[in-house]
Amino acid sequence: MSVIKVENLSKLYRLGQVGTGSIFHDVNRWWHTVRGMEDPYQRVGEVNDRTQKGNSDYVWALKDINFEVAQGEVLGIIGRNGAGKSTLLKILSRTTAPTTGSIKVKGRIASLLEVGTGFHPELSGRDNIFMNGTILGMTRAEIKSKFDEIVDFAGIERYLDTPVKRYSSGMYVRLAFGVAAHLESEILIVDEVLAVGDIEFQKKCLGKMKDVSEKQGRTVLFVSHNLQSIASLSTKLISLTNGYISRYNNPHEGIHHYFKNEVNAFTIEGELINLQAKDNSPIKVLNFFLVDNGHDLKSSYINLDYLNVTVEFEINQLDPNFILGVAIYNLEGINLIWSIHSENSVPLELKIGKQKICVKVPLRHLNVGGYQIELIAGVHNKSWVYQPRFNSPVLHFSVYNPQKRNNIFANNRPSILETEVEYFLEV
Repeated sequence: MSVIKVENLSKLYRLGQVGTGSIFHDVNRWWHTVRGMEDPYQRVGEVNDRTQKGNSDYVWALKDINFEVAQGEVLGIIGRNGAGKSTLLKILSRTTAPTTGSIKVKGRIASLLEVGTGFHPELSGRDNIFMNGTILGMTRAEIKSKFDEIVDFAGIERYLDTPVKRYSSGMYVRLAFGVAAHLESEILIVDEVLAVGDIEFQKKCLGKMKDVSEKQGRTVLFVSHNLQSIASLSTKLISLTNGYISRYNNPHEGIHHYFKNEVNAFTIEGELINLQAKDNSPIKVLNFFLVDNGHDLKSSYINLDYLNVTVEFEINQLDPNFILGVAIYNLEGINLIWSIHSENSVPLELKIGKQKICVKVPLRHLNVGGYQIELIAGVHNKSWVYQPRFNSPVLHFSVYNPQKRNNIFANNRPSILETEVEYFLEV
């Protein structure tokens, strides 16, 4: 059963000013509305791309959004800053109204959109708990029955009778999430505010959201840039790009596409890639790809496999400080492996001209999930040709266990010695 149904939802904003800028425009808009006609200023709205200067004062923060959320589902929402995530949550929580489209919601909504949302700064934490519960439509008796749980979860008992204007941003979030998660609402909407809390509290919040969805059957909408949390918590995922939506029933697939299309400029999935380098570069990398033991292109590995990376390159100037290697990151961007060819136990005899290096990386130290491998190339302590996280091409690959296909992404960090990376020079 769907508890949230969004149909053809769009939101138009005018940049810089409130209203249309003149009485004539406001009257014209009102007159079109009265006659049941389209708003004349909606036709000139532009795509919501914050990086580009536009020709119109109107921008579509959201455009033609359609999705449904069933009871007990956790919907993860991802996208770049300014993609429309917060606007969508504000519309769903009825903080603002859509320009076009409709929203059907069954049940009460508890939302946590910004630090301090719904709190009165002059009231104490205790008073704000009762005030928030009343706003959500609960009786005083219902709030009192949950009061001790809220205080214990928030961990701010010493400051309970202190005005919240004296709270830190982290204490604000602790109390606000405690109220939103424990009071009896059918739908919980959480924006990126959890990033304000400390690590211990973030883990507690994620566990609580998982608990309320699985055990209590409540629906959760969750916006975060922490993709590991999104992957482990969500049952479905939507990705917003410049106000437009992509829907995924598999959160891992959605995160993969988000990284491939939104995050990395140089990206490919296990396939052959042709690279460009400056004419005066000491090294030109020609191809960079992943293969299996039979030299066929591959992007998915069992966690007992070896990752086989092939790098074809051309050396124009032989330098003793030349380096070539690979760096592996999880989908949060945490570096797990950083290795260069000079660390190889068997020295490679490089020479002027075209050559091929095969890099063999054991995967037994990596958990099931998605990863990125980036190329390292340049002259040590002198210049980069390809620098990871900056201009390096990216290959995506996944690690899986045949018995456990749905494990969460890795958060371990193996050392170079543990991974025993090997380099082989092919003539």
